[in-house]
Amino acid sequence: MTEAPGRATFREVFGLPEFRALWFAEIMSIFGDQMARVALSVLVYRQTSSAALTGLVYALTFAPSLLGGILLSGIADRFPRRSVMVAADLIRCVLVLLVAVPGMPLWAMCVFVASATLFNPMFKASQLAMLPDILKGERFLTGMAVRNITTQSAQLAGFFGGGVLLNSIDPRVALVINAATFVASAAFVRLGVQARPPATTKTTRPSFFGSISQGSRLVFTDPGLRALLLFTWLMGLLPVYDGIAAPYAQVFGGGSVATSLVFASDPLGSVLGAYIYTRWVPPSVKPKLPGIMSIAAAVPLLFCFFQPGLVVSLVLFVISGGLGTVALMQATATYSLGVPDSSRAQAMGLSNTGLTTVLGLSPLVGGLLADHTSPQTTVGTFGTAGLLLAVPLAVAWHRNIRRSPGRWIPNTTTDRP
Repeated sequence: MTEAPGRATFREVFGLPEFRALWFAEIMSIFGDQMARVALSVLVYRQTSSAALTGLVYALTFAPSLLGGILLSGIADRFPRRSVMVAADLIRCVLVLLVAVPGMPLWAMCVFVASATLFNPMFKASQLAMLPDILKGERFLTGMAVRNITTQSAQLAGFFGGGVLLNSIDPRVALVINAATFVASAAFVRLGVQARPPATTKTTRPSFFGSISQGSRLVFTDPGLRALLLFTWLMGLLPVYDGIAAPYAQVFGGGSVATSLVFASDPLGSVLGAYIYTRWVPPSVKPKLPGIMSIAAAVPLLFCFFQPGLVVSLVLFVISGGLGTVALMQATATYSLGVPDSSRAQAMGLSNTGLTTVLGLSPLVGGLLADHTSPQTTVGTFGTAGLLLAVPLAVAWHRNIRRSPGRWIPNTTTDRP
């Protein structure tokens, strides 16, 4: 098939050594993190026999990201981003090794796990802020698609690998393996990514807390950036079916297999959506689509009000997941390119932190609602909420595109060699 002007292929993106290094680093980190979550759950439950404490420690692998995203993301605007990523990896390695020490008290394990999670947004913000320097033009969106497809696979492999390994090894060994993945990630970044100066200098950078407020003010006072940011957060609301997968499957008398299929539907949709969108949608059209795709992602969930069976539900989840991934991917790409480099890490940290927070709150609210209605009605309700929020955002984004097309629709042909 002949590529349209400005369109970048997966092979072209993987041909860039710096992107490959960042990609390997992220895959290693994600695989290790997911495996560690399984290991921590097993380790804490063996020590305490408490489901509540096990859930608490598991939550600590996510919750501190909110604080880290607000306070630490901006560090990647103040210091060389490659160095920030390496430092975050090595700090997390040490903290995870401390968790693996035999006889470590539970309270200390909680502190170390929470501390390690705190540095996740610093790594992620540095990486996302660096990608536009490595991937020019349409390569950037193609690179985001590659990341989406492979990180979904790494998450599934990490959970599966952790479950298999823990049948034959001590959970602490799995934690040591996780620590080793951080060392490998740091090595990929240090050896494979070019050194670049900080995005700000000592004379131009604001104070530490000033940079936090500056990044937030930049995003929320700019109508275009604000709409894109809210698109990314909104896409964390829709996949509530992941959080209530077990009760959803139980409605049909399904056990672990049916639950696994519900869990797998969103990653499957994400992979298909990212591939189709990147391969066949013209580059000049893509920036116009976050609003349309956000609305389209909510619509399939409305059919859950009709209490569909398991197979139909899975099809609806795959479609919604694919459309939601496209909306998230495009909104993130356009948002990143629309933010000044001097505040990009702080802005990307804000975006990623908000998305993670919504992904955490969505299943909590969904579970409470499902207890009083039904899982299908809950998913339909979230689809309705998503649609009501997506429509005004889509209108706002359309106005921004019409007002400043040159800002949001780049001339991709000038960015190619």
